[in-house]
Amino acid sequence: MSLTPKREKFAQAVASGMSQSDAYREAFKVRPGTKQESVNQSASRCMADVNVMSRVAELRAQVAKKTMITLESHLEDLQRLRNMAVKAEQFGAAITAEVARGKAAGIVVEKGQINLTNSDGSLRPTVITIRARK
Repeated sequence: MSLTPKREKFAQAVASGMSQSDAYREAFKVRPGTKQESVNQSASRCMADVNVMSRVAELRAQVAKKTMITLESHLEDLQRLRNMAVKAEQFGAAITAEVARGKAAGIVVEKGQINLTNSDGSLRPTVITIRARK
């Protein structure tokens, strides 16, 4: 699958998050007076090319792989931060990191409840937060 330099530039721009029309304008050096509809149609045709589509998918997969976060890596990062906070005697930060680990692991569940009336029947919204461990 070999793309022309312009199609490669288009694919790279689309994969980086640019709209197809903007990517087309940049890659193919569209003249300023060109109608928007013409640019949109040309960009759509270019993106419909199987080779271009495959290249965009390939580029996006590479980016996704680099930025992928897993539950395991997330929990390890939070544990490392908790340990650093304990070492620095920042116990509030350590507790916050540990609660975040519990939430991420599904051990700590936070539920909210809104009461619209007081015990005397008057209207007064009150938010109650309940933390429970599974």
